[in-house]
Amino acid sequence: MSNPSGTPRRTAGLADIRNIIGGLLAVYGVILTAMGLFGDQELDKTGGVNANLWAGLALLVVAAAFILWAVLRPTVVPPTSGD
Repeated sequence: MSNPSGTPRRTAGLADIRNIIGGLLAVYGVILTAMGLFGDQELDKTGGVNANLWAGLALLVVAAAFILWAVLRPTVVPPTSGD
């Protein structure tokens, strides 16, 4: 993309902190979801709720929100004097 002056616009890309946070939350969400589905659920300790499954799904939703936020509103890096 370019701005009105015609120079290309640079974005933070993978260095954007929202992508890093979203990726980490997604990794933890996948692990917790898998443990909730395939691990020992220990429902007696959580009052009948599969805590790992629900926490993992919540983490996946938040991770998707962070990544979607970074895609829809990218951080524009200001040009330096050397550009």
